[in-house]
Amino acid sequence: MPARVLDNPLVLPVLGLLLEAPMHPYQVEVTLRDRSEEGQWPLNRGSLNNVVGALAAAGWIEEHERAQRDGRPARTVYALTDTGRAELVTRLDAQIRSAAHEFSPFFAAISYLGALGRDGAVAALTERAERLTARIESDQARLTRALDEGVPRLFVVEVDYALHAARSELAWITSTISDIHAGHLTWPAARTTAVQP
Repeated sequence: MPARVLDNPLVLPVLGLLLEAPMHPYQVEVTLRDRSEEGQWPLNRGSLNNVVGALAAAGWIEEHERAQRDGRPARTVYALTDTGRAELVTRLDAQIRSAAHEFSPFFAAISYLGALGRDGAVAALTERAERLTARIESDQARLTRALDEGVPRLFVVEVDYALHAARSELAWITSTISDIHAGHLTWPAARTTAVQP
């Protein structure tokens, strides 16, 4: 298995879930989908199985047991090894300390907000604000449900972070729409002549 699989963004959440408890890959998949916002992880069964295979080959996880129920095929339950725990800690520490710019498609798009024109910008930002509001409500409900079910807050702290980031983004969008309406964010007059090279 190529070593680059160990650079897959799924490595950290898989190791993190196995820190909580041994699981089989299907449990990992279901838990990640339940705890994360849509599209947060590049999650499909094939990529997850590749990551699990790479983690086992690297010695970061190991077979804990083979579980079989109701005549279904046996499922391999994996547990974190001491080496895997050390790798998780090393990666987490480095990523949490880093303040490097992270790519965001939204950041790239707003860099050219002017191309939409005043009305187009307001319409696009308004729709994003509405979708963001719905996502915030959904994430808050999911966080509340997890906490009510007894999941320790430490295990869902990323949802809390995502909520804070989304609320901050929503505040910026709302402020920007207000600035456009108030004339504080203006568009240059349309050019009537072609730009000369």
